[in-house]
Order: sequence, then C-alpha cells, then structure tokens
Amino acid sequence: MNYFQRHKAVIRYINQHLTRNQFLVLSGILVGLSAGTAAIILKTAVHHINTLVTEQLNFFNYPYLNLFLPLTGLLLTVWVVKVFLKGKDGKGIAPILQDISQRSGVVPKYKMYSQIIASTLTIGFGGSAGLESPIAVTGAAVGSNYARTYRLSYRERVLLLACGSSAGIAAVFNAPITGLMFSLEILLVGVVFSDFIPLIISAVTGALLSKIILNNDILFEFEALREFNHQNVPLYILLGILSGLVSIYYVRMAKKVDFFFHNYIKWNSYSKALLGGLILALLCFLFPPLFGEGYQSIKYLASNTPQEILKGTFFNFSGYNQWTIIAFSGLIILTKTFATSITLSSGGSGGNFAPSLFTGAFLGFFFAVCLDQFGLKNLPLGNFTLVGMCGILSGVMYAPLTGIFLIAEITGGYELIIPLMIVSTSSYLIAKFFEPYSMDLKSLIKEKKVFSENYDDNILSLIKIHEITNRNFEVMEGDCSLADILHQFRKSDADIIAIYDQEHTYRGFITFDRVRKILLNPELQENITARELILSNEIKLNLKSSVVEIIDIFDKTNIQLIPIFDGEDLEGFASRTMLLAAYRNKLKLTIS
Repeated sequence: MNYFQRHKAVIRYINQHLTRNQFLVLSGILVGLSAGTAAIILKTAVHHINTLVTEQLNFFNYPYLNLFLPLTGLLLTVWVVKVFLKGKDGKGIAPILQDISQRSGVVPKYKMYSQIIASTLTIGFGGSAGLESPIAVTGAAVGSNYARTYRLSYRERVLLLACGSSAGIAAVFNAPITGLMFSLEILLVGVVFSDFIPLIISAVTGALLSKIILNNDILFEFEALREFNHQNVPLYILLGILSGLVSIYYVRMAKKVDFFFHNYIKWNSYSKALLGGLILALLCFLFPPLFGEGYQSIKYLASNTPQEILKGTFFNFSGYNQWTIIAFSGLIILTKTFATSITLSSGGSGGNFAPSLFTGAFLGFFFAVCLDQFGLKNLPLGNFTLVGMCGILSGVMYAPLTGIFLIAEITGGYELIIPLMIVSTSSYLIAKFFEPYSMDLKSLIKEKKVFSENYDDNILSLIKIHEITNRNFEVMEGDCSLADILHQFRKSDADIIAIYDQEHTYRGFITFDRVRKILLNPELQENITARELILSNEIKLNLKSSVVEIIDIFDKTNIQLIPIFDGEDLEGFASRTMLLAAYRNKLKLTIS
C-alpha cells in the first residue's frame, strides 16, 4: 500500500467515526491546505519567472526583447495544451458553473493541474491576464475530486468545490473574507446553501498558508491611505457611474475580440497564438504596463508615483506632467480589455479578475487626476485608485461584495468601506441595467446550462431527458383491431402503445387511459375503432432536445406525453408525470 492509499484509508476511517458536520470541517481544512498550496505554487512560479526574465533582460541589455515574451508564452501554452493536456486546458469559471449545474458538481481531474501549467506559461511570460480564475478552477477541481474520492453527496461535493476556490482566492490575496465572498457571489449563485463553517475554515486556511509562506513582494498589499472625507461622496458616486459604464465597455469589447478570433480567423491554434503574440508585442511596446498582471503598476498609482509607469515609453519624451499621465492612463483603460481578450482568445490561459482590478485602478487614478486639473485640489489619489479597482471588479465580475472586502482586506482595514460600498453598488447597478448577466454566463444562462438566481429553473436544469422518458411501451401496426389493442394492454405492463403503419412509419400512440372505459363497456367496443384512439400530436423531439424545451411544451399544452426519437427510431415518451417526480427528487437532493 503506497502513501496515497494509506492516506485515503486513514481519512475513510476518520469519516466513519465522525459526524457529518465534523468530517466536513476536517475536509474544509484539508481542501483549504491543498487548494492554498496550489495557489501559492502558481503565484510563486509566475513571480519567479517574471523576476528571472527581468533580470536577464537587464543583464544582457536587450530592452525590447521582453515584447516578444508574451508571444513565447502563448506558443508554449498552446503546445503544452495540445501535446501534454490533449487539448484540455479547462480554463474559465463558466465551465465550473456548468459542472455544478449539469454534472452534479463533478469537476474533471485534469483541472487540478492543467490551469497551473497553462497559466504559469501564459502569464509568467507576460500575457495580459490574471491568475485568479485559474486558481479558482484549480481549487474547485481539488474540492470536487476530494468529495468524489470519499463518496460524498452532491450537496457536500458542491460545498467542497466552493471551499477549494475560496481557499485559492484567499491565498492569493491573503484575504479570507474575499475568498468566501467570491464563492458565494460567483460559484454558488442559485444554490441553496447553509454549511458556511467549512467554507469559512477553508478560506482561513488558505489565507493563513499564504501569510506564512509568501513574502510581501508577492502579496498584494497597500498602506498609508488617507482618511475618508464625506465631502467627496458626490465624487465617489460619479466614479461609480463611470465604473459601470467602463465595465460595459470592457465586457462588450472583450466579447467582440473573442468573437473575431473564433469566427473570422480560421487558422490553426499555433497561427492564432502567433497573431495574438504579435499584437500583444505592439501593445506592450506602446503601453508597457499591459505586460503581465500589472499589479506593480497599480502599486505605483496607489502610492502616487505615476511617473514610474511612464519610464521607457514614448509618453516620457518630454518629461513628466499631469496631462501626459492623464492621456496615458486613459489609453491604458481603453486598451487593457483588448490585451486581455487577445491573450485569452489566441490560446492563452488566465482570467479577467486581475485585468478588471488593473483597469479600475487606472480609471480611479485618471478620474482623480482629471478633477485635480480642473480645480479640485488635494484629492486622495490613492483612495480613488483603490476604490476604482472595486468599481470595475463589481461591474465586470458582478461580485460587489467580493470587490468591497478585497480592497478592505488588502488595505488592512475598513477606512474606505463607505466609498467602496458607494462605488461598488453604483457600478454593479449600471452594469446590471445594460447587461443582466455577467460576461461569462450570458449565453449559458439563456441556454439553462448554469444556475441563475431563479431557484425553480435551477432545479429543473438538473433534470436530464433520460430521467423523464418512459421507455416502457409496446409497438403495433395501424390496421390492428380494437380487440388486438385491448388484448395487448391486458397481457402487458406497458401503458403506452406506439402505432406504426405498414411502411413502419410512426403515426401516433394510444395510452391505457384512453381505453380504460372501453375495457368494461362492450357497447363502446362495438362503436369505436382503433384509429379513433390514436393520439397523433405533431410534436416530436429527439434525445438532444433540452428539458427546458420539453417543459415549455408541457406549459403551453395539455398533452401528457411527447414522443422522443433517436434519428428515425422511437426511444420513448417524455412524461409530464415523470417530470414532476424528477423535480421532487432533485428538490430533495439539493436541500437534504
């Protein structure tokens, strides 16, 4: 028995001797440790790759060689995904939400490592994306597969999936409440949930692990903020509205770039990576802060040293002045969404969490500096920079509480809680007004592939077509007599007979309910022909039809059965009665 088998045996033994809640608490700690470790490995690997690359470039004095590093990272990512991961990169939060709603919380095992490898190459070499989404995916896969290993229920599996993501996000920022809110706002939308203790423990475990292992150079922290001035409330409201509008711009431009790469460029994956890498090289040449995650640029802005981000750019040719930094910041806001979308659409791995923080930081700084130039002096530039981060994160990710607590935790207190709440809420409401669903979920929610805020729809989305299809039926020809049909029902336990003509073409069906009265009434048997009993509605569906489509038909008609075909072959009949029974079973599953 090897180490891992002994490890599993010990945990199974513990599971047998603990109550459910006690074992879930222990599981939260173990999943938190595993997901937190994965997050730390990813964050540390990317940091050291960036440091190594920077040192080598400075040593060999090749100042523009770094422009082609994102291209190298994209090509390496595509190669690794195709060769070693067999085309399965598993990127994005949306597939995890599909795993929760469509696959009972079962996340494929390869996602425990695929995102660590792919995003390390993409972002480590300067791809303009964020590590938070890959970390959340990795943590979710760790939690889900832990639950599968120890044969936990659907509800417990989803809980530990969320524990893994919470621990990963908490470890990245050393922010346990942020990790908790991330899961509640993004992963567990529409899920009836009451087991908060394991989730909290996982987030705390991940954050504590991060605090012990990671140094301050890697952690994202800020100090020396100015006190909140209530006289600036109108300005924060304006920043919130502007954040919402910029969030809509960010989302729509990202969708257009993604649509362009997937629908207009019919090249192979290496050619797309080459094109994306060259475009990134041009963008990074013009705007160096677009290189990588960009957290160092955020620190420059928050510490009121914006001249640092102008070094090595054409905007620094005439020296530093306010209008130069305003123009530069404004262009960064407009181009960041392109850089991130190109990185992801051309084969890179990463997410929009960090880019939204980056865009928000430049927006808050841009807003404050513009006001300063127009006569509103002595504004707290650092405060506006951090609050802007919260605004764009809320508007892009639709996670206002995550944004509020992230900034509160990384600044070490709640001095900015009021402006954070103002900007976050304003941005979220503006974005929600124009785009009811977040950028990753819009199409999936319309197709009922992920959970929404409508709990009934979520329960129905768990039902599969095979669960409501009655396959117990008999087959007879259309010229059969009524006596033959009655005889068939008497000798069979099926309550449906499918009727075919002599060319073996489906013509309809007869149910036992339609002949029930005839069985006991000889007079009716003499007056009614078999053809009069056939139900031949024009509605025919196939195995690829969605349960949502079936429900819609049941809602609009009085029919009880819908024929389901596999090509030309009749597979069975979708049953209204079986649908209601399946709904009750799923309801019990989600609340037990």
